[in-house]
Amino acid sequence: MKQIAKVVVDVPVMQTNQPYDYAIPPTLIDRLQVGMRVEVPFGPRHIQGFIVAIVNEPDFEGELKEIIRPLDLEPVLTKELLQLGEDMADQVYAYRIHCYQTMLPPVMKAKYEKEFYLLDGHQAEDVQIVFQGEDVISWDRALEIEALPQLLEWKKQNIVDIRYLVKSKARVKKKTVYQKNISPSEIEEEMNQLSKQAKSQRALLEVLMAIEPEAWLTREQFREQFDIMPRTLQIAVEKGWMITEDKEVYRDPLKNRHFAQTEAKVLNEGQQIAYQAVKEKIDSNQHDVFLLKGVTGSGKTEVYLQLIGEVLAQNKTALMLVPEIALTPQMVHQFKGRFGGEVAVMHSRLSTGEKYDEWRKIKRGEARVVVGARSSIFSPVENLGIVIIDEEHETTYKQEENPKYHARNVAIYRAKYNHCPVVLGSATPSLESRARAQKNVFHLLELTERANQQAMPDVRIIDMREEFQSNNRGNFSQILQDKIRDRIDKKEQTVLLLNKRGYSSFIMCRDCGYVHECPNCDISMTFHMDTKGMKCHYCGHEEPVPNRCPKCQGNQFRYYGTGTQKVESELQELFPDARIIRMDVDTTRKKGDHERLLAAFGRGDADILLGTQMIAKGLDFPNITLVGVINADTSLSLPDFRSSEKTFQLLTQVSGRAGRSDLVGEVIVQSFNPDHYAIRYAQNHNYDGFYRQEMALRHQSGYPPYYFTTQITVSDLDEKKAQTKIYEINAKLRNKLEGQTIILGPSRSSIARMNNRYYFQLLIKYKQKENLHEVLKEILDASQKDNAKGLYISIDTEPVNFF
Repeated sequence: MKQIAKVVVDVPVMQTNQPYDYAIPPTLIDRLQVGMRVEVPFGPRHIQGFIVAIVNEPDFEGELKEIIRPLDLEPVLTKELLQLGEDMADQVYAYRIHCYQTMLPPVMKAKYEKEFYLLDGHQAEDVQIVFQGEDVISWDRALEIEALPQLLEWKKQNIVDIRYLVKSKARVKKKTVYQKNISPSEIEEEMNQLSKQAKSQRALLEVLMAIEPEAWLTREQFREQFDIMPRTLQIAVEKGWMITEDKEVYRDPLKNRHFAQTEAKVLNEGQQIAYQAVKEKIDSNQHDVFLLKGVTGSGKTEVYLQLIGEVLAQNKTALMLVPEIALTPQMVHQFKGRFGGEVAVMHSRLSTGEKYDEWRKIKRGEARVVVGARSSIFSPVENLGIVIIDEEHETTYKQEENPKYHARNVAIYRAKYNHCPVVLGSATPSLESRARAQKNVFHLLELTERANQQAMPDVRIIDMREEFQSNNRGNFSQILQDKIRDRIDKKEQTVLLLNKRGYSSFIMCRDCGYVHECPNCDISMTFHMDTKGMKCHYCGHEEPVPNRCPKCQGNQFRYYGTGTQKVESELQELFPDARIIRMDVDTTRKKGDHERLLAAFGRGDADILLGTQMIAKGLDFPNITLVGVINADTSLSLPDFRSSEKTFQLLTQVSGRAGRSDLVGEVIVQSFNPDHYAIRYAQNHNYDGFYRQEMALRHQSGYPPYYFTTQITVSDLDEKKAQTKIYEINAKLRNKLEGQTIILGPSRSSIARMNNRYYFQLLIKYKQKENLHEVLKEILDASQKDNAKGLYISIDTEPVNFF
């Protein structure tokens, strides 16, 4: 019977969302499946594609080209993920191929070698003929002897499996394991023949007498458990006491970590109401979206844990998303403590091999709980029972590169598909989510008290203008200094937030006013004390600090602004005996740095934790009694209609780090705008008051959630080309759109030049899409010719950053 595969292909120059028809070769009939990747001919070249359907009749009239070969032995994307990719491409103005590639670990996007390996216990004659007595055969060898169709059949029968060996990136990890090959009577005989000096061999024989015959142990296990060294193991192999084998093992990103087992806690009344509401949807396999609004320390995580426990009891799976890598260690610790080996971890700091192994564990059903950052929403779980997004307001859930999806929207899509609930948790929900709850699109659940019945911390606002008038030109008000000294004396801990890394924001020549800017971007460079150099935080350009002013040749430079490095130096001068941990992008570059620094602070190895916004959320240490915000105004001055919301959320979140146990917490917020409503509402932990005032302002100015927004950005190395193109797009939009659509711009972007590219943008505000969707799709398709020439056009639905 003839079979036709519909394949979404990866055409480098001109993408399309339209699948192409390819004939399935006779040898692969009934062996290819939807969701597999295949190599297909396209013009003069061979390219990669995804099978999205298999049919009996083609849509194409004419002779079809045949699929060259499969790239997988089993589907790498489920039917759910294939459908998600199609719908996502339509919603975020992307291409299906890019959406599908986003769903896979990096190891499966790169060039790789593949090999087949025999699963245990299969020694049939025809299998041995193909494998020629070996356990492994390379993909290239299988092609050479034309054994690929047969291997596909054996894969279905669980006779063979495949592993990907990625060049210079990731390889399947193997470990040498040992198994005893000697009976108890033979052990006694060998012991009688050993000389008195062979103490190590005698010790090994005693171990072999005690362990089970089928046990496989690694070198590390022999050394750590029985103090048997590798040389002794080698002698045992030579003497035939043991046999050895190289076995595939998973790379474990959490190796050498102990997770104490925890039990479910008794829920208070508010937690129980929230738990029961979500559980009813789980039990009845119904979709709903719950907004769990709980004050900091209200026990949202325990509700998450018990809901996932219920899901696992029903033999379903769970996705748990966190916004920051910094939050992952603590969240993983809690989930591993409750669910052990059921948990897989997915975030950007894992190595390529670790990501691949975690993905395989999820795909094989060996891990039923996924804890991770944004991209883990695409984990290949089956029978999904719940999706939870912690700190749902965070902008890190929005992907800034194509495809520009929001994890919250993907979560709701997957939950609808699987008939299960979504829980969006936050102490400070985004205005969009809270407005949807007000309209009953989302179901609002509230936790109004801390789980330990402790009062919310007292928040005090310090007017830094008065400090300045009192000749205090430092970063610390006198009150904050006194509070920090008091905590050090009491052996309590302090958290200090400054949302800016580096030493100084910029350096300026005192003689002529020259500010040292990045040669590639229209932005001043940041001085870093640790490297004694200047760095651009947008393009990464670095250079030494200039000895003389390039403009006037003067040498009188002044350092303006404040970064975490500068604050750390000032702290150390004010408190010479204080132990300080600084946590920002510069101190957490290496894998495991987040966990190492937080673990040290949790052990009490430091008195003060100083950091950027990565320390504002999720930290739960009982000895933190003081939180200080160095400058609450940092995000207020950003050219973004969400600046007040972001400031309120950040202040509320970081305030919640204090007083989470038996000790009373206190918060000091320093500001040059102490009467700003975002700061005052944060002082009183008054989310509802802030929500009402901010919604009124959004309504007055016509911004989300009252309007939807789409931003179009154009960039090119040639400023004139970029400007011309944005005006062409603007004219097209204004010509074709009508009704309540509002177009702001075109204008230069907030940072007009980055990495030698010039940026222009416009913003579309609308209540109904009308014919906007079709116009944007036309712009997307037409943009590919421009993109090929280096003129990039980006369409971003519901942008969260405007600069």
